[in-house]
Amino acid sequence: MRDPRWLPWARWAGLGLLGLFTLTPLYVMLTSAIKPLQDVQGDFHWIPTTITLRPFADMWRTVPLARYFANSLIVASVAALVSVVIAIFAAYAISRFRFPGRRIFSVTVLSTQMFPGILFLLPLFMIYVNLGTALGVELYASRTGLIITYLTFSLPFSIWMLAGYFDSIPTALDEAAQVDGSGPIGALLRVVLPAATPGIVAVAIYAFMTAWGEVLFASVMTDESSRTLAVGLQGYATENDVYWNQIMAASLVVSVPVVAGFLLLQRYLVQGLTAGAVK
Repeated sequence: MRDPRWLPWARWAGLGLLGLFTLTPLYVMLTSAIKPLQDVQGDFHWIPTTITLRPFADMWRTVPLARYFANSLIVASVAALVSVVIAIFAAYAISRFRFPGRRIFSVTVLSTQMFPGILFLLPLFMIYVNLGTALGVELYASRTGLIITYLTFSLPFSIWMLAGYFDSIPTALDEAAQVDGSGPIGALLRVVLPAATPGIVAVAIYAFMTAWGEVLFASVMTDESSRTLAVGLQGYATENDVYWNQIMAASLVVSVPVVAGFLLLQRYLVQGLTAGAVK
């Protein structure tokens, strides 16, 4: 049965509206970033009357944006790396071995995703403060404490997603590697990991993006020296004024790493998110 003639036009119209809905905020952000502050605060114009790149220079001086950028990059990268490493071994154990409590462990890991993040805010805050007071372990207002905090969110989902991906890889590959003399760890490193590259990349991107854009815990668990970008952008709103053009310019700059990484690894991300769903 042939499709109606109007169906292709309806599809293109739907895609056009969706694209317009997506690109309009980006256009407003870009045009606001190249306007003087008085133009941004005045009446809105779709086409800028005055174009300037000064906000892209001033945004580094109004707040210590470079320090916030470095903090976010370190925290997100380390959290993603640690999450991937732990998740690989935990997911491989769940997928390949049968041990007492395996099912309970799997359900427990997955059930942690049901609780809202704000539920852990006060307990983690109290634990970090008490550890600093009793043992001198300074986790509060430190990048290390923030990395540990983000692992509590990204690690359970990473384990669950990688376990499903490992299940989709035939166990015959492990058996062949063990016949050739490799142990379980050798089979994992030499055979399974290369086959699981898309899933690992998807987990790494998820963990990185979770840490990069998180606001709630970063606003409570950091101080001026350990503050990340998501919280540091609030510094453009002062008691006397709100530097909207610098906010827009900084937002464009800080989104570049995530967007670039997503575009470069999009193929692996799609494969990683879908391959483990079908066995």
